[in-house]
Amino acid sequence: MDYQAQYQEYKALADAALNTYFADTAMSYHRLLEAMHYSLTAGGKRLRPVLVLAFCAACGGDVRAALPIACAVEMVHTYSLIHDDLPCMDNDDLRRGKPTNHVIYGECTATLAGDALQAEAFRTILSTDLPVEVRAECARLLAEAAGESGICGGQQLDMEGKVLTKEELMDINDRKTSAMIHAACLMGVTCGGGNAQQRAAAAQYAKALGLAFQIRDDMLDVISTEAELGKPIGSDAREGENTFMALYGLERCSAYVHELSEEAAAAVDGVFANSAFLRQLAR
Repeated sequence: MDYQAQYQEYKALADAALNTYFADTAMSYHRLLEAMHYSLTAGGKRLRPVLVLAFCAACGGDVRAALPIACAVEMVHTYSLIHDDLPCMDNDDLRRGKPTNHVIYGECTATLAGDALQAEAFRTILSTDLPVEVRAECARLLAEAAGESGICGGQQLDMEGKVLTKEELMDINDRKTSAMIHAACLMGVTCGGGNAQQRAAAAQYAKALGLAFQIRDDMLDVISTEAELGKPIGSDAREGENTFMALYGLERCSAYVHELSEEAAAAVDGVFANSAFLRQLAR
């Protein structure tokens, strides 16, 4: 199977599973469920669920058994997007080509939808039939990525509004972007029963991929279009955001993305029985 076909297969599995969550309209609080379902099924690349499934498969694990774990990662990611878009944060009206959650459901319901998605992610992990030690480790990894040392800490640093050094910008990225990618990769290895060498390789892969992903995202905010990205472009410059583009410029960013992508590919080469998909995903 070629790379694109494999990616679409993993994505289709994740999309079908995610579509089953929070779809009950008979509940008295159905508006909250509708808001949760709206953002969870609004599309996107599904990179984090795909990473869970791909690393599970690379370790020889059962991809379908890992599906709830992949969905849990996307629930936390979606919660973070809902909250990032709120007027008190980035105040965005468009996400994945659709109106943001608070535009449709109001700020209060959007805030609660994010809160509930984060909680439900952990219930989803802890309710699977996976071995208890696998559930516990996956919950720990996701909590670490979502908490004060992960995306919340990164968002706090990102809101402080000062001009950042390279080291400070890297610190924000390690928490705000890379932490969830790291969790997804390591949760996949955990589900697949991977060994210590594979965990270390997955962590190295995630660090390089997470940084490349953020640099490329900063680039696209300048060189892409709203139609292509599904969200407003040029907002980083308008808001005076600290970005890798502002720090390095387009040419250096492009070279850095290539270097990091190759670093990620090299990290998994030879460590897993078949790393071709993971290497191509990074590239």
